[in-house]
Amino acid sequence: MVKEDSLDSSKPKISDVGLSFRERAFSAAGAAFISAIIVNPLDVAKTRLQAQAAGVPYHGLSTQHFKTSTMLQDLKYMLSSAQSSIGTRPTSSPGSTHYRGTLDVFYKVVRQEGFSRLWRGTNASLALAIPSVGIYMPLYDIFRNYMEELTSRNNPTLKPYVPLVAGSLARSIACITCYPVDLARTRMQAFKHNQAGVKPPGVLKTLIGVVSPVKNANYQAFQSYRILWTGLGAQLARDVPFSAICWSSLETIRRRILSRIGDEASATSVFAANFCGGFVAGSLAAASTCPLDVARTRRQIEKDPIRALTMTTRQTLVEIWRDGGVKGLFTGAGSRVARAGPSVGIVVSFYEVAKYALNYRELKE
Repeated sequence: MVKEDSLDSSKPKISDVGLSFRERAFSAAGAAFISAIIVNPLDVAKTRLQAQAAGVPYHGLSTQHFKTSTMLQDLKYMLSSAQSSIGTRPTSSPGSTHYRGTLDVFYKVVRQEGFSRLWRGTNASLALAIPSVGIYMPLYDIFRNYMEELTSRNNPTLKPYVPLVAGSLARSIACITCYPVDLARTRMQAFKHNQAGVKPPGVLKTLIGVVSPVKNANYQAFQSYRILWTGLGAQLARDVPFSAICWSSLETIRRRILSRIGDEASATSVFAANFCGGFVAGSLAAASTCPLDVARTRRQIEKDPIRALTMTTRQTLVEIWRDGGVKGLFTGAGSRVARAGPSVGIVVSFYEVAKYALNYRELKE
């Protein structure tokens, strides 16, 4: 009976049923911490490329030009004829910044802003990843185990769809709960900090900067704080299919690998199966949902409070298509896929190994 179960669900999955939500959350938070630090530079590259396509100016903002005021920088970007009187180099000069791809972002960010700027927004990524993944992964486990038991008893033909539904539901809850921090992270990564010697704004200061223009425009209090969830529709439109594709692919891959190992699954084999499955599944899901990721970034970096509150995801996608066609919809796809594959692989494999270790300790005791 044990052998039959292991072929269907793998030994690690059977063993994790007895773990508490706290133990699952602890495992997920540790995995998210490692992943957020490793892949943050790719997240910065993807966000910069998508923000540039949306019209965010990165021209001539290297550290030697930070003395120029923000208003003057905006005038310089809009009125090229005034560049000579402003006294800065024209945007077409070698010092101007136009990102041509992921590696180009890395090179120019390091040269102009410093190596540490590749980890811009890491504090927001950690503030987001730890609670978000700490909610997402345990809820997925709980929903999956419950739905598989339910479908096995009542309608076994629906069992293959359980990962799809469980992943979508768990991701929606985690996304809504932690969305303002994700908004802060995107803005911190998208916009350059223009004052040399001054510490860039953190998560709280960034969120205050999002709310302040709406408050100054005399909107109602509800409207002021609703802007912190700007782009939530685009985020859900991206994350729900991402989770559906990711989990349905991942479960299939890792169960096939672990079924060949059977009852002899070790921490190493659990790690390898989950990393391989997560890498492939994350890459497929990221490539499939890239247009929605571009729309979500564009909505999150919108500085006009009226547009931010009234634009819809559909309108944003139409605008992106009009401006850049297919290429515009897949801006930053390389960075996104390069980030998502390792990220999902790291999170899932470390999470499953941590659960495996906790369960092994309990069984030993």
